[in-house]
Formats: sequence, structure tokens, C-alpha cells
Amino acid sequence: MNWDIFKGNWTQFRGRVRIQWGKLTDDQLDVIEGRRDVLLGKLQEAYGVTEEEADRQVKVWEDEQIAGEDAAEARRAG
Repeated sequence: MNWDIFKGNWTQFRGRVRIQWGKLTDDQLDVIEGRRDVLLGKLQEAYGVTEEEADRQVKVWEDEQIAGEDAAEARRAG
């Protein structure tokens, strides 16, 4: 997924990130600011997971966001 979308809409996606990874603090979310690499690092810190596991979790989350956006577009179109 194009992370420029997350950077540009960080306030919207910030809440979704908080729902998915509740251990992340407001300060950590401020630092992340829609940057995937920083999110991976903060997930490793907060959850004690490897970089590979953090990347896997983020990929699953990205896919869910894409699916949700596609469904929303379909509802608007029709």
C-alpha cells in the first residue's frame, strides 16, 4: 500500500492503528506520523516482536484497510 496515503490522512488512520495495536501510546503515534518504518520499530518495542513479525502484522492490517476502502467505494458507486 502507498504509505503517502497514511501520511496525508494520519489523523484518520491513527485511530485505526490505535484500535489494532492498543499498546501504542499517543506519544508513539505522534512520532510515527504515518511512517511505516517507524511503525514497525514501535511495534517491536511495544510488543517485543521481531521485525519480520511486525512487518507481517502491518501487511495484514494494510490488506484490511485496502479491503475496507474497496468496500466503501463499492457502496458509494452503487
